[in-house]
Amino acid sequence: MSSDSESLSDDDQMSSSKATGINGHPNGFKADSSPLSEDDDMPLKQQTLPPRRNLKRKKSSYADSSSEDDMPLASSPAKQSNSATIAMPGAAAATTVPTSMLPKSQRLAKMEESDDEEVVKKPQKKKPARKKVKKEDSSSEDDEPIAVSKASARKRKVKEESDVDYSSDEQKPMVSKKQVPKKAKKELPETPVPKAKANGKAKAKDKDGAEEEGKGKGKKKKKKEEEEEEVYRWWEAGDANGDGSAKWQTLEHNGVIFPPPYESLPSHVKMKYDGKDVSLPPESEEVAGFYGALIESDHAKDATFNKNFFNDWMGVLKKYPPLNGLKITSFDKCDFRPMFDYFESEKAKKKAMTSAEKKELKKAKDEMEAKYITCLLDGRKEKVGNFRVEPPGLFRGRGEHPKKGSLKHRVRPDDIILNIGKDAPIPVPNMPGKWKSIQHDNTVTWLATWTENINQSHKYVFLAAGSSLKGQSDMMKFEKARELKSHVDRIRANYSGDLRSKVMAERQRATAMYFIDKLALRAGNEKGEDEADTVGCCSLRCEHVTLESPNFIIFDFLGKDSIRYYNRVTVDAQIFKNIRIFKENKVDDDSLFDRVTTASLNKHLNSEMKGLTAKVFRTYNASATFQRLLDESDLEGATLQEKLNAYNKANRMVAILCNHQRSVPKTHDQSMEKMRQKYKGLKYDRMKLRYGLFGVDSKYKKMDKYKEDESDIDDDWIVEYEEQAKEKEIEKAEKKFVKENEKLAEDDVKPQPASILQERIKAIEDEFKRLAKERGKTTAAVKGNKTPEKLMESIDKLTERIKSFKLQMVDRDEGKEVALGTSKINYLDPRITASWCKIHEVPIEKLFSKTLQVKFPWAMEVDTEWKF
Repeated sequence: MSSDSESLSDDDQMSSSKATGINGHPNGFKADSSPLSEDDDMPLKQQTLPPRRNLKRKKSSYADSSSEDDMPLASSPAKQSNSATIAMPGAAAATTVPTSMLPKSQRLAKMEESDDEEVVKKPQKKKPARKKVKKEDSSSEDDEPIAVSKASARKRKVKEESDVDYSSDEQKPMVSKKQVPKKAKKELPETPVPKAKANGKAKAKDKDGAEEEGKGKGKKKKKKEEEEEEVYRWWEAGDANGDGSAKWQTLEHNGVIFPPPYESLPSHVKMKYDGKDVSLPPESEEVAGFYGALIESDHAKDATFNKNFFNDWMGVLKKYPPLNGLKITSFDKCDFRPMFDYFESEKAKKKAMTSAEKKELKKAKDEMEAKYITCLLDGRKEKVGNFRVEPPGLFRGRGEHPKKGSLKHRVRPDDIILNIGKDAPIPVPNMPGKWKSIQHDNTVTWLATWTENINQSHKYVFLAAGSSLKGQSDMMKFEKARELKSHVDRIRANYSGDLRSKVMAERQRATAMYFIDKLALRAGNEKGEDEADTVGCCSLRCEHVTLESPNFIIFDFLGKDSIRYYNRVTVDAQIFKNIRIFKENKVDDDSLFDRVTTASLNKHLNSEMKGLTAKVFRTYNASATFQRLLDESDLEGATLQEKLNAYNKANRMVAILCNHQRSVPKTHDQSMEKMRQKYKGLKYDRMKLRYGLFGVDSKYKKMDKYKEDESDIDDDWIVEYEEQAKEKEIEKAEKKFVKENEKLAEDDVKPQPASILQERIKAIEDEFKRLAKERGKTTAAVKGNKTPEKLMESIDKLTERIKSFKLQMVDRDEGKEVALGTSKINYLDPRITASWCKIHEVPIEKLFSKTLQVKFPWAMEVDTEWKF
């Protein structure tokens, strides 16, 4: 299969079992037919706006103004702003770390500067024995807080961990659950160490203090820890302001990695035209394959998508026509299903690969990409972000983009400009060609750039999110938002006064600032005819704003990414009056703020506070609101899940404020059903524990705490659940058996006979036969001769877990239409989360994935007193 086909996401490639229609679509969709409406399935805020009406707006009969003084004079001279600009406070103080966490050299320097007459003791050669602390009993590693690393001048070992999602902490039902032994860990006196994996081997110290790893799965951990990387703590180095014009002194990197060339499909795989096979040259076949892989997706049901694809494909066919002379002129006669079926079969083969084969492929891929992952910035190794050039394909776009379905061309070396140090060697591209140009600009932070052909937008390669340059940029952004706290009252007073200005431009600007401040609207920019019709505050048209007496304004427009913004808000009387004035003698297509542009608005904001833009207002309001909502939550005595729900609720409120909406995921209902089944499975486990307790001693039946039954579990569900559980256990045993034999084969050891697997399956079947006999009874057998106390402890723990899981279900369902990640990454100061987690003893990994922890290392060290 071609590599370009592989690049298509699984979401866009659904399995096919339907009858073939026109173009290979199961429903025989035609290009010139209208797109299927999805409004019925979409939440209100995602529905597409109706077509614009180019009609004259009738003059509304509102109550006459109490005073004609409110009518602005367009020709009046502009007022001089008397607002003062206050310099931004330094960010270093906000992230100052304790002296104990500084490198040794810095600690000594600080001690010498102090007036205290303390003697600096020499470190002892022999360290005192460290206490072994037993790992807390926990069903998941998600409960383990991240260790705050001690600053060190030497290189440190970095352990890679996978992202943690508290909602996906799946556990097997009791019928086959095995207890995982807990491992002991060593704890340093000052710096806590992350807890060991439950299935890993405990570390041991030898006489010289060297760490020794256990065998088995510990090898992988050891290999990762041996890869030492220098951790540059730029926020402690005194250069966190990043306001100098030169961003770096030396820069060396290996450029970008291009996708592999297209590989032609096998000779028997051909698309059809009017029922006949079409032999296409590779250039035309590649583009046809882009569409063929999508015929079962929603994209192929969209008329605009189909039209743009066919137009661009026809342009390719003119240069590279079919080899067998067929003339393709009608989209409706094209059948791409043979291509789709081939791609699906290749995907199935890939999924069926053994783990050893997958490891080999991944190893080869990692080796090929190794040199592109990092660069040398001022002599330090830093990770590069998006070093892979996007492969060619069909442009998807977001929302109702007019160019969706258009062909994205293959990017080549002669399209790319590299930015690199003057003395650095010029990298050689991994495909034929020469770079477009080489430059040595140390005032910018990008490593490579090119222009894509769809929207003529510029693409850049930057350092990774956790790099020093990106971290400095993030920190400065949030510090600028914090600085606005000192100016916001004055700025609000200024624009409130301008709401009655005699100058139309000033009155419009003040009204726009009111919306940006109070509703967190984006500023917005003018769009061309070939771009999606999305607007922001400054580019609102009269059709987007409706007045409703006495003081309501209804906003209805497509915002960023074509997400519908619909909001009915109560406004001040003067704002209502201003909008009425701005709309007079205008039609729906006319601009509401015809005297204001994004550039002029930001220029005015900069005069109010240096560096202030409309986006800073958005960041400030999001973070300030988030801090307030978290502070208002009463979490005394709350469980961990209740704390997480309170945090996510505050996050949702901010996401709604910023209009970070999303359509309900297609898999939401399926996901919720799985959670409901798991919820019932937990209650089934509790029921079995209760019955086990009753079997040990019947007196517990009379206790109120244990006599309450699981009312939503009936006999029919139990039969179905146990049958499904048995099938899963047998499947799990079979997979384990195959993996064990693969491992033995790798070690040149004779594989286990099939009789071993049969014995395991028989043991599983016998266990479920025993469970079947217990149906309808109020007593059950207990494994391991557990005491009543142990059983009661297990029941109590499971009861708490059931409550916690129910809260997870509520949280998942309430967040189905809100994108929490956008605000968490871009608008919420990460120090709010870090401080809140320390106050309420919530592990940071419950809220920040490993990616975010790497992105915001400077925020992880704030204390519990920090506030936005």
